[in-house]
Parts: sequence; structure tokens; C-alpha cells
Amino acid sequence: MKIDSIDLKILTQLQKCGNLSQRELSDKVGLSQNACWRRLQRLTASGLIKGSSTAIDLDALGLSLTVLVLIRTRHHSKEWADRFRKHVERLPEVVDFHRIGGSWDYVIKIVTKEMAGYDLFYQRLIANFDLERVIGMFSMEAIVENRPPDLTRLMATPK
Repeated sequence: MKIDSIDLKILTQLQKCGNLSQRELSDKVGLSQNACWRRLQRLTASGLIKGSSTAIDLDALGLSLTVLVLIRTRHHSKEWADRFRKHVERLPEVVDFHRIGGSWDYVIKIVTKEMAGYDLFYQRLIANFDLERVIGMFSMEAIVENRPPDLTRLMATPK
């Protein structure tokens, strides 16, 4: 799918605020409401727009502990990996889950209420899985978090 600068403006505005009205979005990108709506429908139909979400202040809900969990395993079969993925996806604390390269195999980002919540997560994580090593790194401060990428600069052709 070919993306032009207007499409990038639409995507950028939606990343900043996913619940803009059609009028607000069209004003911000300099299109009529109908033209903006048609582009939005095309971007959604193509799969570039996967939905919208609302940012929630997790601290206000008491979910103030963020932990990055590094995992190394001895097992690398497709069957084991599929079983492990399904297990991790069911854990409610998990907000991000990546298979990574280097000396570790996976990194999981979780949010929970307190250290006891992390311990409960850890016990459920390791249940029935032979993991070589698990390390939890506790976030003291989120400096940059959930920042959308600067699509205009990233998609620009290098000169």
C-alpha cells in the first residue's frame, strides 16, 4: 500500500489522540471531512490502523510497580515456544512480551500493585516450565513510555 504525506499526517494525529472527531482530524490534516473519512477507511481496511486505545494512569489504579522480566530457556522447539507463549499471554500482569535475540530469549513487561504481586506473577510464570534463568528488573521511573514513533521522520527517504 502506498502511503503519502497526508496519510502520515492522519496516522500521526491518531497516534497522539485516537478519539479525535472526524471534523477535528480533517482540520488537523488539512482535508475535507469526506476526503479524510475515505483515507481513514482505506488505512483501516489495509490493516495499518489496528484500532484505538485510551491511555490510563496505572499509578492512579494502584498498579505502580513495573517490572521488565528477562528469560533464558534451554528449550527452543516450536511446540515448547507455542506452549510458553500461550501461558504468558494468559497472565494478566503482562503488557508487553517479546522474543529477543542476544543472550536472552524473551523479555516481558508487567505491571502490578506491589512486590507481592510480582512474586505471584513469578510463581505463575515458572509453574510447569523449565526456565534456565529469570531476572526481574524493577523500573524506578518511566522516562519515555508508550511514545508513538515519529512516522514523518522515520518514513522520510534518506537524502
